[in-house]
Amino acid sequence: MESIILLDYDTMRHIWWLLLGVLLIAFAIMDGADLGVAMLLPLVTKTDDERRVLYNVIGPTWEGSQVWLITAGGVIFAAWPLLYAMSFSGFYLAMMLLLVALIVRPVAIKYRSKLESETWRRNWDITWCLSGLVASLVFGVAIGNVMLGVPFRFDPDTLRPIYEGNLFGLFHPFAVLCGVLSIAMMLLQGATLLSWKTEAGVAQAAQRWAVWSGIAVIVLFVLGGVWIATGISGYSMDTSLLASNDVSNPLVGSKAINIEAGSWMGIYSVTPLAWIAPVAGIAVTALAILLVKSKPLLSVLMSSLSIAGIIFTFGFSTYPFLLPSSLDPASSLTIFDASASHMTLWVMLLVAIFFLPIIIAYTSWVFRVMRGKVTTEEINDAPHAY
Repeated sequence: MESIILLDYDTMRHIWWLLLGVLLIAFAIMDGADLGVAMLLPLVTKTDDERRVLYNVIGPTWEGSQVWLITAGGVIFAAWPLLYAMSFSGFYLAMMLLLVALIVRPVAIKYRSKLESETWRRNWDITWCLSGLVASLVFGVAIGNVMLGVPFRFDPDTLRPIYEGNLFGLFHPFAVLCGVLSIAMMLLQGATLLSWKTEAGVAQAAQRWAVWSGIAVIVLFVLGGVWIATGISGYSMDTSLLASNDVSNPLVGSKAINIEAGSWMGIYSVTPLAWIAPVAGIAVTALAILLVKSKPLLSVLMSSLSIAGIIFTFGFSTYPFLLPSSLDPASSLTIFDASASHMTLWVMLLVAIFFLPIIIAYTSWVFRVMRGKVTTEEINDAPHAY
């Protein structure tokens, strides 16, 4: 069967590492806008009609945005099973907090306008706003903890993941900074979307928040980069010592891992082209700020590219690590020892090649059909509007 696979094992691993990054970026762009709009609800609206406008801006697309998260989770489960086992067991409480936020969000969207009661609607508005805030924070804190290293190891006989941390230990100051950066990114994405899809007071308020959140993204991103370069102990390894195309097992083979301050910056000296990601992340964020009033659709695109640049910066910086271990560095998961089998990756690639274009085409079609601004007159005339 191996003879029918045209790409070698390590190449397939790199392809799925990139695809996982692309799926996470797609989720952050698509659902990030929804999370950002939720957080902006009390900041850009004054009346009930204006709040309903925000619900209906994301109404046609928020369910479809979840596809990217589900797909990314499925990819981690199937392509990186050891990463799935470790992250979902070790971060169990954090995952539950995230799931609660993602579960109450659609309930708030669906039930908010079922009654005319002001108290009823206000409580669901608070729930929706908090769900966006909590979800954005947890995603960023998770990224921060990956860069800090996670206290886990594997049982040598069964490869059972053993996590020795706790929920409060996840909130290291650097991880919290990453969480706040994530919030700022989602706010920028939501604000640019509202600037494009709404008008009058809501659009003007969204434009102001796009400027402030964009500035916050740049400042926090640069601050985080300086912190990583000077104060955070990063992980590095000599990939030339690895047996090419070897079977996945993090406890087998030679894996000499070094931990020292600034190690996460190593790729930028070895591969200067990697600087494109962080530089582009800052540049397009600035463009999103500058264009939000005159070219709101282009501003949305720039904000989306900002998210891509920042996430690619994280991926390039941590390469080839998927989940480094601060407890037992030799147990750290890399793209070379945490993947599924060669055949599994090949079959999944064929499936992805078939289905991803369909998802992208359908998403594009939905945005085209639902193009145009959402106004208070429109939602009041539509009996099925939120």
